[in-house]
Amino acid sequence: MTITMTTTAPAATRTWTPVCPLDRLEPERGVAALVDGVQVALFRTADGLFAIDNLDPVAGAYVLSRGIVGSRGGVPTVASPLHKQVYDLRTGVCLDLPGVAVPRHDVRCRDGLVEVRLRQEG
Repeated sequence: MTITMTTTAPAATRTWTPVCPLDRLEPERGVAALVDGVQVALFRTADGLFAIDNLDPVAGAYVLSRGIVGSRGGVPTVASPLHKQVYDLRTGVCLDLPGVAVPRHDVRCRDGLVEVRLRQEG
């Protein structure tokens, strides 16, 4: 499932963008959403909601929402469906390759609606 959310806001915003109802996110599965022009991978796990860029930094493809959700040492993770590198959903840091990370974004659920706020890392 892909959720498309288009707005006229700039690509890097500090405001919350409504994406979808919480019940549209299946537990332990990812979904792609377009938030202010950025492809975001959203995940709903037993540990909460997570949002990272959908772009796999190793493969260069927008596929992380299709990754395998799991955990490593109690850390919620997603494994790239292409080369299987594992990313910490809380931080975006790759647990397999030092110095590799995917940008993460703020995500929350308000009144049953999932909202994402893009972050400017740096």
